[in-house]
Amino acid sequence: MPDPVLLIAIPLGFAFLIPLLGFISRKIEKFVPPVAMAVNILLSIKLIPYVMKKPIVSSLGGFLHPFSINLYVGPVGLFFSLLISFVGFLVSLYAISYIKEGATQKYHMLFLLLLTGANGAALTADIFNLFVFSEILCISSYALVAYTGSKAGVESATKYLIQGSIGSAFFLIAIGLIYGQFGTLNMAEIAQHVHSVKPINIYLPIAMIISGIGVEAAIFPINAWLPDAHSSAPSTISAVLSGIAIKIGLYVILRFVFTIFGATNLLLILIITAIVTVLVGEFSAFSQNNIKRMLAYSSTGQIGLILFAISLGTSQGISAGFFQLITHTLSKSILFLSTGYMIVKAGSMDMENMIGMGKRMPVSSLSFTIGAFSLVGLPPFIGFPSKFLIVKAAIAKGDILSIVLIILVLLGTVIEAAYFFRAVQTLYFKGDSSSIQRDEAPAIALIPLLLLIVSIIGIGVYPHFLTGFLNKVSSELLNRIAFIRGILG
Repeated sequence: MPDPVLLIAIPLGFAFLIPLLGFISRKIEKFVPPVAMAVNILLSIKLIPYVMKKPIVSSLGGFLHPFSINLYVGPVGLFFSLLISFVGFLVSLYAISYIKEGATQKYHMLFLLLLTGANGAALTADIFNLFVFSEILCISSYALVAYTGSKAGVESATKYLIQGSIGSAFFLIAIGLIYGQFGTLNMAEIAQHVHSVKPINIYLPIAMIISGIGVEAAIFPINAWLPDAHSSAPSTISAVLSGIAIKIGLYVILRFVFTIFGATNLLLILIITAIVTVLVGEFSAFSQNNIKRMLAYSSTGQIGLILFAISLGTSQGISAGFFQLITHTLSKSILFLSTGYMIVKAGSMDMENMIGMGKRMPVSSLSFTIGAFSLVGLPPFIGFPSKFLIVKAAIAKGDILSIVLIILVLLGTVIEAAYFFRAVQTLYFKGDSSSIQRDEAPAIALIPLLLLIVSIIGIGVYPHFLTGFLNKVSSELLNRIAFIRGILG
């Protein structure tokens, strides 16, 4: 069995290997991230049969509990590790041709550090190390948003930095309050003793964690950084921010609410927050003419949808929410990557400048269309079964509130369909395209698009491929006792 620490050590080690390889040839550095992520994919796949039998606990530094730093590789952690590695591989493959200008060496190093932080946050069982890994992810993200060095990029990164730093301060203070209450930073030990303190003593830390990490999760109303960051960052980084970074923020909130604090009494608040996030995100996306800002606000709406499903608090709802998380990650990755070279060729992010792209860049346009139809929830794409399962979970809960709220969610889907169909219409049916010549993205940039198309359609046609694993994921979040025993014995 491979050591789970390799999932963190490999991207970290390869990040610092890049400058050394630069002495040999600067052409090598762009191939390092896809190689690192390919190795991580293989390691994650090799861990699946072990994790399906029993979660893996790995102690670092040679110390015994309670002084050891633990990694907990259960279905949830492995789920995120697989997703991070897969998206990281595809995005880094696209970047081989896409990232040509500026400090490319720094870009590839920061990219791997971002993935290191994401993997570490998903796998650690220690709340302070969770903070550290989250900071690695965030700081790398700030720098990558400003990578182009443009005025807009630096301003967007600064806004992101200010909001993120305030959120990080809230998170760190909450950790201090938790340590003061429990005298430990181990997630399992906190979960074991959480009911021995007065509920009022944990409300403040929970509120600070949700508020602090909610910035990274792009939950309304603390998502102001997202549209500016997406529109200013390279499209590869937009794909990672949407596909990975905000999902880690959501994961942290869910880990604290479900596993550590068992604060299921907060689910109603999370559901209401989710619905507001859906509606604000979708209406904001509808009003955009900048294609990347439209996709950014769409991500806010999708995070709200995922949070809604998981906050139903049922096994069915959590499974559906994580299914939708996969849908959004794959679909938004293909949307951002397909627009990368469209923006380069058009010289603008304005939707009106995308007229005729269906003929000029047929593969990229088809990829965008498939990603859009998937998020809307049309068959045979992955978005259809995931949205169907969310509706089914809300109805199965059986209360009036869930039924009313799912109607509001479906309203958000109607708005989503309107702006995505408008975008597809612009690509294919607006203007006279008779004189337009084909000018597609480089072949190596089309490989990740084709792999994403296969994934989106394949899982859409065979959704049962994921249901067994997703049931394990929901069981881990709901079964606090198993989590505690898995770490403490």
